[in-house]
Amino acid sequence: MALHSDKLLQITVDAAEDKKAVNVIALNLKEISLVADYFVICSGNSDTQVQAIATEVRKQAEKNGARIRGIEGMDTARWVLIDLGDVIVHVFHRDEREYYNIERLWSDAKVVEFA
Repeated sequence: MALHSDKLLQITVDAAEDKKAVNVIALNLKEISLVADYFVICSGNSDTQVQAIATEVRKQAEKNGARIRGIEGMDTARWVLIDLGDVIVHVFHRDEREYYNIERLWSDAKVVEFA
């Protein structure tokens, strides 16, 4: 049985926060895109932290039964993309996040509020 996208979203956000990711936000894409249900966007202050965040997200997703469809950018650690199917995680180095500003590109998406 596949992991529900809402549960996978919470797992990825918790994993990123566990590694002290900065400015973690989730965008709900369900009504505006077929790409995924959610984007999780966060950043780290160094290449090492970006890699640690991405590694923890991958580890926790796999531990909970999610299938990793792809990971890109681990070698440079400037923008790591983790494709979990219904949830896509973007882990940016702080400088790259400001430059690409994908929150603006997906401004039609609603920001998910966490309790």
